[in-house]
Amino acid sequence: MRFGINRKQGLAVALGLTLGLAASAGSARLAKAAQPAAAPGACGDWSAYRTFVERFVQADGRVIDYSTPTQQTTSEGQSYGLFFALVANDRATFDRLLNWTRANLAANQFDPQNLRLPAWLWGRKADGSYGVLDPNSASDSDLWIAYDLLQAGRLWHEPAYTQLGQALAARIVRDETTSLPGVGPMLLPGPQGFRDGGVTRLNPSYLPLPVLRALAHELPGGPWAKLAESAYKLVKTTSPQGFAADWAAWQNGQFVVDPKNGDIGSYDAIRVYLWAGLASPADPLAKPWLAALGGMRAKVEQNGYPPEKVSSTNGTASGEGPLSYWGALAPYFKALGDAHGLGLARTHLAALDAGVPGREPVYYDRVLGLFGTGFVDGRYRFDESGRLVPGWRNACD
Repeated sequence: MRFGINRKQGLAVALGLTLGLAASAGSARLAKAAQPAAAPGACGDWSAYRTFVERFVQADGRVIDYSTPTQQTTSEGQSYGLFFALVANDRATFDRLLNWTRANLAANQFDPQNLRLPAWLWGRKADGSYGVLDPNSASDSDLWIAYDLLQAGRLWHEPAYTQLGQALAARIVRDETTSLPGVGPMLLPGPQGFRDGGVTRLNPSYLPLPVLRALAHELPGGPWAKLAESAYKLVKTTSPQGFAADWAAWQNGQFVVDPKNGDIGSYDAIRVYLWAGLASPADPLAKPWLAALGGMRAKVEQNGYPPEKVSSTNGTASGEGPLSYWGALAPYFKALGDAHGLGLARTHLAALDAGVPGREPVYYDRVLGLFGTGFVDGRYRFDESGRLVPGWRNACD
């Protein structure tokens, strides 16, 4: 399953999705979009985004993690790429990412009336051919894709995006949620493989508060508002020392240490701090969510860097986190009002943008860097309802 990926080597990025617009229009769009185009002029040029597209996104809309032997693409990568394209007001890239996802991860079954959850992993097979490597879906990617579509429908005034986002959200509820007694609705990491006997495995980094709020706003009849409350309970309970864990579990009526991966927080968990930092200060859960994650701030203040790995139960830390961690932590420090931590993050992110001579860019570094710098530089934010507020909205509308 996807927890087997080494994020330090750069989690595979797959940016695809598709609306099911007319095939002829899609073909023309792919040809037209061979060169990525960020928002020009007054809308602002996002050079880091353009570099990401040029380096990691094929002309057909596939995001590739070159650091992996399978040259893999993940639904996560596709979902993040869609988000960045929306922030950049780059509809051509958004559409080609969507179209590739539809054709390759969802077997062309990605329309409101005929929708399957996209496979999470695609790449080179043992026989040298390319295709789906694992048909299971990843719920965090599905959440982000649904969010991207709903926000694109609103911001670009395109009902087809909205309808597809609504259909995907409904499928997530049906196939990727469960109910925990005494807690409420909870997101499963995927439809298959995460419930074994009395143990339900969970991933705290799969539950961004702004995304859940936006789904609740757009789809008030769904479980999304209650799911946000459940997600907070998960993070708070499984972070007793202020450090998030990569994985957790539910057993015998309570949250417990994950029996497979233990209590370590590392390449998955770093996103928990990112999502907390991105939440609107006006959200009633934003402050308590940040307060539950205070251990990372204290550790960075003590050592001058974030640990690569840390025990969520006792706070024992080891290693130094890579540059990607600073991308995730920049919004976290900003939300906490920690000028020193934010200054450290900015310094390290400047090094990330400059690149390391002789070293190829790493997908996960670049993804978290775009999330972090895009936010602290004011290219986007989320409002109290989780809706995306991109910088181009005021400049270009």
